[in-house]
Amino acid sequence: MDGSTGSALHLAEQLIACRSLTPDDAGCQALIAARLAPLGFECHTIESGPDDFRVTNLWAVKRGAGGRDAPLLAFAGHTDVVPTGPLERWTSDPFVPTHRDGRLYGRGAADMKTSLACMVVAVEAFVAAHPGHRGSIGFLITSDEEGPALDGTTQVVRWLRERGERLDACIVGEPTSVQAVGDMVKNGRRGSLSGRLVVRGKQGHVAYPQLARNPIHLLAPALAELTTVVWDEGNAHFPPTSWQVSNLHAGTGAGNVIPGEAVVDFNFRFSTASTPESLQQRLVALLDRHGLAYRLDWSLSGLPFLTEPGTLIEALAAAIHEATGRRPELSTTGGTSDGRFIATICPQVVECGPVNASIHQVDEHVAVADIEPLARIYRGTLERLLS
Repeated sequence: MDGSTGSALHLAEQLIACRSLTPDDAGCQALIAARLAPLGFECHTIESGPDDFRVTNLWAVKRGAGGRDAPLLAFAGHTDVVPTGPLERWTSDPFVPTHRDGRLYGRGAADMKTSLACMVVAVEAFVAAHPGHRGSIGFLITSDEEGPALDGTTQVVRWLRERGERLDACIVGEPTSVQAVGDMVKNGRRGSLSGRLVVRGKQGHVAYPQLARNPIHLLAPALAELTTVVWDEGNAHFPPTSWQVSNLHAGTGAGNVIPGEAVVDFNFRFSTASTPESLQQRLVALLDRHGLAYRLDWSLSGLPFLTEPGTLIEALAAAIHEATGRRPELSTTGGTSDGRFIATICPQVVECGPVNASIHQVDEHVAVADIEPLARIYRGTLERLLS
């Protein structure tokens, strides 16, 4: 793939230079569409969200020769990035792509503008070599992955479903590699179920506890028990479900007042060994057994998904081995991704991208030497599935 490194590197630099703090795409998708349109891609911009949080999404698709459109292999990712943090802690401007010691620095370099650049270049090279390729190629790109994720991929998935569009396989460009590019592929993710528990007591003076009910004291035994519950044992693909407190609030700020309520924010990261309903029922039963007066609000941000070894994983693994000599480890660890939404319309969803050690950090970066292998991995998967 002669020239791919320079081309992917240049496009990655262009994308990093766009100040695309979520949900602002800042022109990234226009750059990508400008590369795809000459290849015969139909490009659709799908906007969603209120005026003060406008999300831009891109769906681009190229049909195979003779109108043959299956299988449809999609590449997915996001152009939005997280805030930079203190600018004075960056060695160089986070939105000025900078090279030091064989690395490309900039916000989004690893998460995930380099992946997007490699995907585009891989498709350009593949289409040039196989103008009459079978099947179809799609791009599903959002600017709302790092934000609430309400107006991004979820909206595109709904739009595609309404149009009767079926994806047969999808590669999400999340940074999944640990030590070296291609050493780990995510073939699933855990579900995420959050809750806010408000335990009611009675406010009063600390000197007269008999006239008050301290909600912290009431909550403490239940909270201690919750930390010891084994929710499930996991399974061959997922670790056991975990329950974690993320925030705990109580008190008026005064040192002589017993608070009237305690608020606990918590989260389940759950496997396919449990369901949201089973977790909710068990937690409520525990709270009721402790006799608490409480209010509980739930938020389900994603169900677990799993792609078993099949045509996509086999093609991707072979491409990784050809490009790097490595055999990728399949994993479902880590946080959530937009793969959870795509999995509702696509039977095979995996994530594969660069090393993730610097994501969301100051001086985020990728190794320049990893760019060519990543582009070759994406192209090699296309070769195996669509040529």
